[in-house]
Amino acid sequence: GVRPMSAVLYDEPGPRARRRSLVASVIGGIAILAVLYLAYRQLDSHDQFEAERWQVLTDPPLGQSAEVVWRSLLVTGLGATLQAAGVAAVIAVTGGLLLVVGRMARSPLIRVPSAVIIELFRGLPVVLLMFFGLLALGLPFFWGVVFGLAVYNSAVIAEILRAGIVSLPKGQSEAAYAIGLSRSQALFRILLPQGVRRMLPALVSQFVVLLKDTSLGFIVAYVELLKQIQNNTQFFGQRYWFPFFVVGSAIYIGINFTLSRIAVWLEHRGTKKAAGGVLAADQVEIQGTRAAGA
Repeated sequence: GVRPMSAVLYDEPGPRARRRSLVASVIGGIAILAVLYLAYRQLDSHDQFEAERWQVLTDPPLGQSAEVVWRSLLVTGLGATLQAAGVAAVIAVTGGLLLVVGRMARSPLIRVPSAVIIELFRGLPVVLLMFFGLLALGLPFFWGVVFGLAVYNSAVIAEILRAGIVSLPKGQSEAAYAIGLSRSQALFRILLPQGVRRMLPALVSQFVVLLKDTSLGFIVAYVELLKQIQNNTQFFGQRYWFPFFVVGSAIYIGINFTLSRIAVWLEHRGTKKAAGGVLAADQVEIQGTRAAGA
């Protein structure tokens, strides 16, 4: 029968290697449990688990209602986070497509500026781009956050797409030229669609990063989820910071876990459809390095 790829690339571990792996896993699990226990003891010593603190989520003080608290988190905060992330994602995908087309153009007048733009924006911190949008361009808070997210992620998405295109078998482009397609026709009709499909998991993973980076809007006073957590903590008092921290963390983890599961699903679903398979998110840097050397 056909041996699995893992068996071709790596020798099957023997009994001793399996025992070492089991011992390492047990030790690692014990270490994680120990860290969690120490964190619990530290929080418990400061009475962070007392019921009165958590009532801020069900029966808050200062004449407020639980509906107001949860609305501030799930409607105002999370809504602003998703709105900024959604708009930035659409702009970033559009910008990434334009940049990758320019980056792969034959003319150096188009290729070189596109490469410079990609490397420049990839190397700048997102929060710096947000400040540039707010202070230099005079954008409102929402559009300043969107500007920073969109510009940075456009450059990253362009490199992800280029890595997907370059990693396709050479026969794809050769076959396109053989049937009379021009370079641009081959790119748009053959290579780019397959590159996009192949890199879908990596693209979804980048959207997870984009969503998490919306929390940087907290620094520039955009009222997203993290800012709402701070506002609630300041309003009700610092003694309630931990319940709001737990709720905010659960919301971020839930959304990002869902997007990560989508990336895994797309990876399995697209394996047979894309030429050469679908690249997992952790393979992007390797392919990007190869593409850069191409």
